Amino acid sequence: MQLKTSASRLPLATVLLIAPFFLWGTAMVAMKGIIPHTTPLFMAGVRLIPAGVLILIAAALMGRPQPKGWIAWLWIALFALVDGTLFQGFLAEGLLRTGAGLGSVMIDSQPLAVALLSLWLFQEHIGFWGWLGLALGVIGISLIGLPQEWIFHFLESGTIVETLQAMSLQQLFASGEWLMLLAALSMAVGTVLIRFVSRHADPVMATGWHMIIGGLPLWWISSVAESGQLQNIVPSDWLALSYATVFGSAIAYGLFFYFASSGNLTSLSSLTFLTPVFALLFGNLLLKEVLSPLQWGGVSLTLVSIYLINQRETLSGTSNKSATSEKTLTQQQQVLEANTKKLNQVTLRVRKSEPEMLP
Repeated sequence: MQLKTSASRLPLATVLLIAPFFLWGTAMVAMKGIIPHTTPLFMAGVRLIPAGVLILIAAALMGRPQPKGWIAWLWIALFALVDGTLFQGFLAEGLLRTGAGLGSVMIDSQPLAVALLSLWLFQEHIGFWGWLGLALGVIGISLIGLPQEWIFHFLESGTIVETLQAMSLQQLFASGEWLMLLAALSMAVGTVLIRFVSRHADPVMATGWHMIIGGLPLWWISSVAESGQLQNIVPSDWLALSYATVFGSAIAYGLFFYFASSGNLTSLSSLTFLTPVFALLFGNLLLKEVLSPLQWGGVSLTLVSIYLINQRETLSGTSNKSATSEKTLTQQQQVLEANTKKLNQVTLRVRKSEPEMLP
């Protein structure tokens, strides 16, 4: 990950960069056992509001400032609506209606949207290797989550249209994958919005407030449209929900949006491809879910895609050009400073000679 801070080269920083996606993937596994015992919107609100309170407490202890001014709160409210209410609402409803594998494919397609938005809004360089990495990432998560009959039919027919016609596209979207796609788009827009939010408010403090503000509508809708939210929850569900709230929301979102506020959004968002990898690996370990050879191939392609995206500037030689330009600019500044000093010295000599010329 090529962030704007030198600390990003440290091993601890690398671990922190990967941590949100590890926590999100394992939180998905934890939530699998909760969904049958509660309602989706109530669960989404529990993931947001307590986590937001924890982030605000941690930010206050760190001495981070509270948002000030109506512009800051307006950006936070928009951030809360998109990345809080819409994203978590679509995600929870999608998990209720779709399988974890295919759902992960849809939700983790958002790096493509982030890359396009970042190219349009912030002129972030993607380049050949970056686009190749994004393409391999999409193929990788498709191999991980798409039904195998889809993949085999596509390889036999060679056309996407015939595959969709044969595999019943209507049945696919009726099972909730479109909700996962909407969740992915919401998260992509939220990832871009944090850049604008951080111009008017502290990113960590804004993350906490956006989770509280975004979670309240979910609880309100749940109280009106859902019932039996707490009746069937067992103690093990509370432990899983606590993990999803504290680690999968508070810590994961705090780290993610802290890096998103200052780092390269395309590189950071590319790590999202790790989420289904962690979800499937821990699903295999904890829930005895078996990975097929195609899924293992998808895991391999996903890791290659992350390497290509994060090292795209090195592979294309852009970093060397940037270093040369920076060195040249530094030399020019040194010459300019030296000339300025000489000019100041000449000016001082003229002023000192003026009294001698007076009568």
